[in-house]
Amino acid sequence: MEKPLKEGFTTGAAAAAATKAALYFLLSGKKKSRVKIRFLTGKVRFIKIFKISKISETAVECMVIKDAGDDPDVTHKAQIGVRLLLSETDGNDIKIIGGIGVGKITKPGLELDVGEYAINPGPKKMIFESVDNVFSNLSKKRSKNLVVEIFVPKGEELAKKTLNARLGIKGGISILGTTGIVVPMSHDAYIATIKAGAKIAATGGAKTLVFTTGRRSERFAMKLLHEFIEECFIQTGDFFKASIDEAVKIEQVDSLIITVFFGKAVKMAMGFEHTHAAKTELTMKNLADWAKKITLNTTLVDNIKTANTARHAFSFIYPEFPAIISHVGKKIVENAERFAAKKLTIRSIIFDFDGNPIFDSAAP
Repeated sequence: MEKPLKEGFTTGAAAAAATKAALYFLLSGKKKSRVKIRFLTGKVRFIKIFKISKISETAVECMVIKDAGDDPDVTHKAQIGVRLLLSETDGNDIKIIGGIGVGKITKPGLELDVGEYAINPGPKKMIFESVDNVFSNLSKKRSKNLVVEIFVPKGEELAKKTLNARLGIKGGISILGTTGIVVPMSHDAYIATIKAGAKIAATGGAKTLVFTTGRRSERFAMKLLHEFIEECFIQTGDFFKASIDEAVKIEQVDSLIITVFFGKAVKMAMGFEHTHAAKTELTMKNLADWAKKITLNTTLVDNIKTANTARHAFSFIYPEFPAIISHVGKKIVENAERFAAKKLTIRSIIFDFDGNPIFDSAAP
């Protein structure tokens, strides 16, 4: 049996743990090597404290190493820090701000307002609960305001590996987490990114979204469709139907351009909602069936059937048999229109593996 994938914790949970350890040290004078955090699902977990030190009699700095579990997260093993300041001002307010490496919102359309630090409501809620928990456990009453400054030493560098700049988050990473738990290869997280990108584009006035399956196809799509602003280009990964579902929800968006390499194009043409689900053997069988009906070329059909990958099959198909490419492109449009319930105008563009457009459903 396969070993189950290990769950991790979000940057928001890391910040909550650092806050809890820092406040406990400030109020009790005792350092903790780990703290118990309650996720917003109700689950609890002990999170290790990497480093903690007193800056002054009213301020403590604490660091936690973010653990994404088995999820390929760019922030895995990143240091997430908190500087906690007990204000001289009487009150029981908690102010949460971003420091170095935490981005700021610069475009409308996200969950947070322009000008705010990219610290989502989930992490803030966990921080509030952590503060209340420490005061409760130490039987102390909050009488001074608190300032929680979250910082990420390598946040700006890490942000370059994300889509933050496209979404209008500048200066660092986002402090994220709807529950505090990182689920490996989370579909929800990816779809949330697609949704955010679509909203940003629409808020900027876009009526057409350009879907790409990754960075490479996006690069070629931007070169080809240079008339569109950067925000229109959205990486959808394997989420063929889910990305269309998100586009349909945005009233302003009335059309999609789906740009894709031939391998994923075949899977989309087969009607798979999630293109990762299509096995190679099934893909080759369908492609061979189409080739047989379109060309009646038995040698081509045999070559496709025995091909190892769609890329291998493509070497037999193009450029000699453009009608097969055209069939695949038209099937993409047909399936996308079905997923969109005919509410969007769909255009499909297929690239060869060097990034040259070999099919465009909008071409005369």
